[in-house]
Amino acid sequence: MEVLKAHNHSIFFANGSFDFFSDLIEKNNYSSTFVLVDTNTEAHCLPHFLANYPLPQKLEVISIDAGEEHKHIESCLGVWEALSELGADRKSLLINLGGGVVTDLGGFVASTFKRGIDFINVPTSLLAMVDASVGGKTGVDLGPLKNQVGVIINPQGVIIDPLFLDSLPANEYRSGYAEMLKHGLIQDPVYWKKLANYSTINTEDIAQYIKHSVGIKLKVVTEDPTEQSLRKILNFGHTLGHAIESYFLTEEDKATLLHGEAIAIGMILEAFLSRELLGMPSHECEEIKTVFNAIYPKVYFEQDDWVAINKLLVFDKKNSHGKVKFALLKAIGEPQWDIEVTTALLSSAFAYYQEA
Repeated sequence: MEVLKAHNHSIFFANGSFDFFSDLIEKNNYSSTFVLVDTNTEAHCLPHFLANYPLPQKLEVISIDAGEEHKHIESCLGVWEALSELGADRKSLLINLGGGVVTDLGGFVASTFKRGIDFINVPTSLLAMVDASVGGKTGVDLGPLKNQVGVIINPQGVIIDPLFLDSLPANEYRSGYAEMLKHGLIQDPVYWKKLANYSTINTEDIAQYIKHSVGIKLKVVTEDPTEQSLRKILNFGHTLGHAIESYFLTEEDKATLLHGEAIAIGMILEAFLSRELLGMPSHECEEIKTVFNAIYPKVYFEQDDWVAINKLLVFDKKNSHGKVKFALLKAIGEPQWDIEVTTALLSSAFAYYQEA
């Protein structure tokens, strides 16, 4: 059985998950079981899940619209109302089957319904497997602003089954891959080198790489579960990346960016900031830019875009006392956090990204 132990729950990898399901349901004697899906995972992942996992004979499926634009409190309201109408009580179980939107939103719904019911996360996207599955962060967006409302609470367990990736579109796969590259950059230079050549990754390798990424994040969040210090390194690329993602989500004349696409840009920008502020070697900064530009589409930013994105930084969750704080790299594998950055340097970072 392949299992990674977290603080008060376990992360199971496909072949170890069947006994976990049976034991959990038998031990807790749940009054009812619900599966939360979105319209994509209902069509592509739910049939595999129902056919291959030992679920109670009677369960209810609740579906929400797919997409980051639906990760808001109104969607939570719909799920809360569905749970109530279907007779859920404090001994009910909610299984979140989906990507990061479903696991984040479903965890928040479960932690607040009847003041808290048990939930299990079954991530179905690469992004959710290597990122949203670990660390207990739940929540929803406030308008275009990412993850402004939520709590940190762990599920009863997490099940990672790479077979769900068979139906994942290529751009969604790349989106999750950005987080794996980040894990290498902040903690494991050898892992970064392995992942840098994206074209060589095959389906056999990816299962082991997923487990390695989960292990990296699990080590960090176990040491700092509430993000007081070390856990902040997981935000490398995310301070600017989240602002970029929010901006493109609201601008009608801009194509919406997936999380990983925005974070990839954020990591190039923040590598530049790392070079300027912490002395990251120039060749490593250029290496980061080259790797991400080879995998992710280049996005053109006009000066008005830079200005608008920089204004969104004031809403970043890591800020304190009115100051924007970054997690940057002294070198690949050597992160530092709580670094302040000037507006002038932010503009230079966008100019660096824009260069051919």
